[in-house]
Amino acid sequence: MRYRIILIATMFSVLGSLAAGSVACYQTAGESRRPAAEGKFDESLVAANNRFGFELFNQLQLKDKGKNVFYSPLSVALALSMAYNGAAGETREAMRRTLKIEGLSLDKLNEASAGLINSLRGSDPKVELAVANSLWARREVKFKEDFLERNRQFFAAEVASLDFGAPSALSAINNWVSRNTKSKIPRIIDQINADDVMFLINAVYFKGQWENKFKKSLTKNEPFYPLSGPQKEVPMMSQSGDYQYYLGDKFQALRLFYGDKGASLDLFLPDEDSSIEDILKKLSFELCEQWTGSFHKAEGDIKIPRFKMDYESSLNDPLKAMGMGVAFERGKADFNGMRDQNDLYISEVKHKAVVEVNEEGTVAAAATSVGAVQVMRLPKFTFIADHPFLMMIRDRRTDTILFMGVVVDPK
Repeated sequence: MRYRIILIATMFSVLGSLAAGSVACYQTAGESRRPAAEGKFDESLVAANNRFGFELFNQLQLKDKGKNVFYSPLSVALALSMAYNGAAGETREAMRRTLKIEGLSLDKLNEASAGLINSLRGSDPKVELAVANSLWARREVKFKEDFLERNRQFFAAEVASLDFGAPSALSAINNWVSRNTKSKIPRIIDQINADDVMFLINAVYFKGQWENKFKKSLTKNEPFYPLSGPQKEVPMMSQSGDYQYYLGDKFQALRLFYGDKGASLDLFLPDEDSSIEDILKKLSFELCEQWTGSFHKAEGDIKIPRFKMDYESSLNDPLKAMGMGVAFERGKADFNGMRDQNDLYISEVKHKAVVEVNEEGTVAAAATSVGAVQVMRLPKFTFIADHPFLMMIRDRRTDTILFMGVVVDPK
């Protein structure tokens, strides 16, 4: 019999404890672990994660063309990296290429992941950012202890063994997700199948106050022009001041800071004679790095919509298109690093994300941007996000892109 592994990446989560009761743990339930490799992050892993994120984003926006897309590259990369620790042979090479980590040994990847997780925590007192991992295994199926230990040590994963046949198992997993997302995602799985033997779950939580909050009294209902259909009335937040700004080829870009500049929201807005599709067609990691390094200080008047967005997607097809198909093939996938019988394959990689942007700030997960060099003063600009735009949330200290999205309809 071939057994299924399910990977789940969620947003809106904070560190929490496992459900009490029917859980026999490989480590103490609720134990708050920090990964090994305190404090230092590896720029090569950040670059790999960001490259992976752009390629996956391109696949997602093709899959959901004309719709809102919002996801966490970091969350997906960490969940896959946990599974990568148990991959072997062709499966391992396919995952290595897909994750863009060809230059990293397994030990280096694990140490760099641990360093990155630690570096993302607590860098800005006005930004709440947390990363949580868990591994849920079927009790009667034996997994290699070194695989479990690597996930504990380097990914700070809470590792638990459950009776998957008991109703309490489903509740335990969903309750962990609910607690770690402050009830924003109350349920992540609907059932446990007879051939499900492992759930690997990552969650990233971000809550940031704007460096300069928007005044609610200035928020007015104004038109927004979606890709198709009639215009819609949406609450538009308004502000004036000095900002980081970039005027590109048929688009303009705006950077808004959170807290003490520990994180930023970058918005890319096409000109009226262009469209979001024009930006997405040419979007790449290299080009975006060029854009984000070109911001300068400028005075401007800005308007952006207040919005809340939910996104849920299976990542199977996008990851197969990126070259990881063998990991999903029953009878061909090789996860010998997880157990000697080599009878495992990935059945689903599932992602859920939620973002809310309002006058106070943003609740989501964050990504960074290197501080812009202010070498010139641009003329006063006007930035009115009344039509579809691209957004990225970055952690500035590590330059990690934690969230990417395209907003085609704020409602």
